[in-house]
Amino acid sequence: MTEFERIAKRVRKQILIMSSTAKAPHVASALSCVEILVALYFKVANVWPERPDAPERDRILLSKGHGCTALYACLAERGFFPVSRLAAYANDGSSMGLHPVRGALPGVEASTGSLGHGLGLGIGMAVAARMDRTGARVFTVLSDGECNEGSVWEAALWAPAHNLDNLVAVIDFNKLQATGRSTELTCLSPLPAKWEAFGWDVSEIDGHDLRAVTEALESPPDRKPRAVIAHTVKGKGVSFMEDETEWHYSPPSPNELERALAELEEVP
Repeated sequence: MTEFERIAKRVRKQILIMSSTAKAPHVASALSCVEILVALYFKVANVWPERPDAPERDRILLSKGHGCTALYACLAERGFFPVSRLAAYANDGSSMGLHPVRGALPGVEASTGSLGHGLGLGIGMAVAARMDRTGARVFTVLSDGECNEGSVWEAALWAPAHNLDNLVAVIDFNKLQATGRSTELTCLSPLPAKWEAFGWDVSEIDGHDLRAVTEALESPPDRKPRAVIAHTVKGKGVSFMEDETEWHYSPPSPNELERALAELEEVP
């Protein structure tokens, strides 16, 4: 197991513990984007915990804000704040709510979770970075269900027209939404072809292969924004949660948490 895989394993454990302790939803949505966020925070993006507001930093936006336990766990593992603070998740008065809030924690770039807004915010940040000539890149992580929103496609039309090659959209394509299969609720397929038709440089990867994710995110720009379609599994890493709709909202009970953590311990 590589160091990055060990980090991903620790992040998954923290997600499960936070969700179970707080009796909070969206555990499966957080588990599906772990490798994406680990690749960004620990390999790809230029971010510095000791200077979280550095003008030249890259921006990472979790547009699918309901998966915020993955974001909080990655920020803590990366050193933005102590891991011990994760125990306060979803407590009254906590800086870690059920959706991330800018300013509540170092490293949180935007208040997200009202789906469809993250890509537009990312465009604004990418344009500002270009105007300021900081060299900063913007990475926006969206859910496939979020691609139901018209505002996503308005943003997707605008970015290529302005050659925003410092913008990357990563679609966490776990194929499940709150009430069913993504392709049954709206016509997402063929998702890569849609982004390509809108003028994006598109790659399609296994979203749980850390090497593939890293290579796709580090690929040099070609005067186009890049869309990375990351095929993932909702609830990844826990056998009884994987690809099961019920875990969109259900937090693990203490017994289920014990089972899930035991499974992760068995991973070589």
